[in-house]
Amino acid sequence: MIELATAGADFTVDDLWQSLRQKEPRLGRATVYRSVEILVNAGLLDRIEFADGRHHYRICGERHHHHLTCTQCHRVVEVDICLPAEQFKAIGQQTGFAIEGHSITLFGRCARCTAHR
Repeated sequence: MIELATAGADFTVDDLWQSLRQKEPRLGRATVYRSVEILVNAGLLDRIEFADGRHHYRICGERHHHHLTCTQCHRVVEVDICLPAEQFKAIGQQTGFAIEGHSITLFGRCARCTAHR
């Protein structure tokens, strides 16, 4: 995973599992899935959702951001756009929820895919 992280690449759990199995052939897929979930829940790894329901993972750092993914080529761009804190507070008050976090998923076609359409 360190190689994937330092390259800044997105990866799937299967990518990670195959990479790790080269060094530890007996490593189970379920172990890798559980470990990835722990890292996501700890905020050390970001889950990137695609329009087709697939997930990739990326180590992004600590700053708050969201992801915009291309529905055609699956390019991922980090965006620093978010709803204002007042809107989350208003949503919480309207619904009776104590909002603990959020995830905004954006999909579209990148400029290169739009041009080739």
